[in-house]
Amino acid sequence: MNDDYKPTWRKPVGILALITALMVYAGIVAALSGPLSALPVLVQTPVYLILGVAWLLPLRRFLIWMETGRWG
Repeated sequence: MNDDYKPTWRKPVGILALITALMVYAGIVAALSGPLSALPVLVQTPVYLILGVAWLLPLRRFLIWMETGRWG
């Protein structure tokens, strides 16, 4: 290990924030499953695909912040 390495608080806090945010997001999507189940399957499929990928959009900038302390 490099001697000048200093651990930061961003990684543990970031991991906890990520887990919490994903649980909240999953709860929101689960709450939407009732109204979405009334839609035809051909409409449900793209909606669930979009919802399944949407959480990835802010992930890159968040991971950069965890590593560097900058948002981009």
